[in-house]
Amino acid sequence: MVQTAEELLKLQPVVMKQLQTIFDKKRLGHAYIFEGGKGSGTEAIMHFFVQLMFCEEPRKNVPCETCRNCQRIKSGNHPNFHQIYPDGQFIKVAAIEALLHEMNKTGLEAGRKVYVVHEADRLNPQSANKLLKFLEEPEGIVTAIFITDNINAMLSTIRSRCQHIKFQGISKDAMIKELVAEGITVSMAATVSMVTSDLEEAFSLSKDDEFAQARKTVLKLVEATFTNVHESMLSVHEDWLPLFKEKEQMELALDLLLFAFRDIVAIKANPEAVCTYPDWLSYWKKVALQTTYARLSTQLQAILQARKQLQRNMNRTLMMEQLMLNLQEGKSFV
Repeated sequence: MVQTAEELLKLQPVVMKQLQTIFDKKRLGHAYIFEGGKGSGTEAIMHFFVQLMFCEEPRKNVPCETCRNCQRIKSGNHPNFHQIYPDGQFIKVAAIEALLHEMNKTGLEAGRKVYVVHEADRLNPQSANKLLKFLEEPEGIVTAIFITDNINAMLSTIRSRCQHIKFQGISKDAMIKELVAEGITVSMAATVSMVTSDLEEAFSLSKDDEFAQARKTVLKLVEATFTNVHESMLSVHEDWLPLFKEKEQMELALDLLLFAFRDIVAIKANPEAVCTYPDWLSYWKKVALQTTYARLSTQLQAILQARKQLQRNMNRTLMMEQLMLNLQEGKSFV
């Protein structure tokens, strides 16, 4: 979804300006670490930066998109641009050896060479040491980019030789605006922005019928919880358990349930608070007036405890029945 320089600038203004200044001042370094979580734009901005370095006619520190080099970078066919990825759990020595073989070929074009190591924290000591000498003493003009979501998991020998470019996570407000611009309702955008910080995953969830049904089922259970224990138990057995059969589905459902009760707490404290379920705002206000902070606190603790019981593989039917009793009474698990 994020493609243009303008969109990337909105997503990561500090990083984009930093990289454009480096290029403008002709201070391109020999190695960078791009550190950012899923959805922060590390991959897209890496491609932007690589394309900018190779572009024949950059304009205001933005690649022209039309020159031969820009086209080759976009198609993945530039002979001086190489990428390596983990194979299984680690980036293996063989992958580094293949990279070095490619980088040292005499048939490469003159000028800068760039290589990118994806999930660089998965370099094992052997592969990292194999790369280290080339990182320290590259032949010709070479730029390395290491992409990771955890720089501390990388070997210090690699970290110390690179310039650290720190990416910020996309803000919830920014994600909601992006999703709404793509035709997603504000209510659904607000919900998925709590589930993931990855824009593409959020967009996918927003269009997913199963996620929409999960959201509906969770909210139905919340309403039943504030009716009586019979209604909540009925909802668990007729709606919840048949839908959330897998552990991962149950985890997501409990998270969505937790967000609903957090909404009520937020609205009780501030009627103008931003909610995960803004389409239920009027109901949250009604419930907030009829309950106490003490009860809401124990209800939140009960959901969190159910989440822990799920991780311990507690019987899910028994877990949900106990949770309903505790939510109804406002008591936490013992």
